Amino acid sequence: MKILVVDDDPYILELVNIHLSQAGYAVEKAANGYQALELIENDIPDLAIVDVMMPGMDGYELTKTLRARADIPVLLLTAKGELEDKEKGFLAGSDDYVVKPFEPKELLFRVNAILRRYEKAIDMLIEAGPLTINRKSYEVSAGKKIYLFPLKEFELLSILASRPNQVLTREMLLERVWGFDYEGDEQTLNVHIKRLRDKLEKLAKNVVISTVRGVGYKLEVLDK
Repeated sequence: MKILVVDDDPYILELVNIHLSQAGYAVEKAANGYQALELIENDIPDLAIVDVMMPGMDGYELTKTLRARADIPVLLLTAKGELEDKEKGFLAGSDDYVVKPFEPKELLFRVNAILRRYEKAIDMLIEAGPLTINRKSYEVSAGKKIYLFPLKEFELLSILASRPNQVLTREMLLERVWGFDYEGDEQTLNVHIKRLRDKLEKLAKNVVISTVRGVGYKLEVLDK
């Protein structure tokens, strides 16, 4: 998934870029609101992280414009914590905010939470080769047959299938499926991936989950 980060502070811009990239997101950077609007003309991101205090066009104005033009979710970065500033951000159309200075892990928590909400609202049906994954009914269908997967396996499959050919890190998958407070080891993920592969082998041989050594997994639909 692609995230647009807008901040006139190059240190913050690079800090957010590093942590989002490590979490498996593609990042586009803009130093001000005008650059951000130029970028979305050709490529609309899945989410924008916007600093409030920027010269020329502040974060509130940029948020309104982003929502009007592309209707993408917005997370505001602000040095202010007063209630009226939070209210102003939400009235502008933002989905959440993080007060500076912030912990990078908290930023990732909030990014993932926003994206989960939008995914549930938008991508209820996912196509992967001959498979249709219904996130509303939690069913996987192949042809006229319908299958019910264990919940964790279903969530893993739907996340991987929603981003075909994109490598998702092990950390991201653990956070998205088991939660941020999961204290188990990565062997749990390995076991669930193996079970998914065994099921896919029987249902759709051209839908495979590949291991990217040292990084994570990706789902591919191969030519028959």
